[in-house]
Amino acid sequence: MARRPAFAVPLAVPLAALLAIAVMVGLAAPVAAHPHVFVSARAEILYAPDGSVRALKHIWSFDEAYSAFITQGLDKNGDGKLTADELAELAKVNVESLPDVGFFTMAKANGKAQEFGQPAEAGLVFENKILTLTYTLPLKVPAHANRSFGIEIGDPSYFVAFDIVDAPDAVITRDAPKGCIVRVARPPKLDPAVQQKLAQEDITATPDTSGLQVTTRALVACP
Repeated sequence: MARRPAFAVPLAVPLAALLAIAVMVGLAAPVAAHPHVFVSARAEILYAPDGSVRALKHIWSFDEAYSAFITQGLDKNGDGKLTADELAELAKVNVESLPDVGFFTMAKANGKAQEFGQPAEAGLVFENKILTLTYTLPLKVPAHANRSFGIEIGDPSYFVAFDIVDAPDAVITRDAPKGCIVRVARPPKLDPAVQQKLAQEDITATPDTSGLQVTTRALVACP
């Protein structure tokens, strides 16, 4: 999960594409800043009838500038709207690239790290100038987390900034055993001096984020 994003769309793009984003939104200096992409995220932890965790469902909304850039040229019929069919190929390329960065997700059942299978049910929606990706990420083997199940979402390299939304449904369970509760631990806001240092990093550099907490953790505890 600590590897720098290397895939093309939509969470990380080549240098030329990032420069194009800056030009498009009329920016100059911020092009060198980290992070390059902002994601507002929600997550659902999906349980099977036997009480095991079978999958995660991710809902990721990209920032307006990135959404506009990455959807350029996809309105094939020129009606000013982007349909699910017009976004289907982008969704496909997106989820096919996510394994390269570990899905920006870690999961543990009773403290043991879990592996993921192939993502499914991927789809993109473009509404109010925001592109949102939804997909299901199954565990390779359903996990019987009788004590706890934890997830961690984010990009430790801070190339992509994930912000788990501040809402009651930010991280929820589906069909969990009775009595399970979810606790979300968000990272502290970065110190202004650290933000300035990251902003001065070259766009091609991987910033030193050692000692920084930039990922969000959620823990499901069951009785």
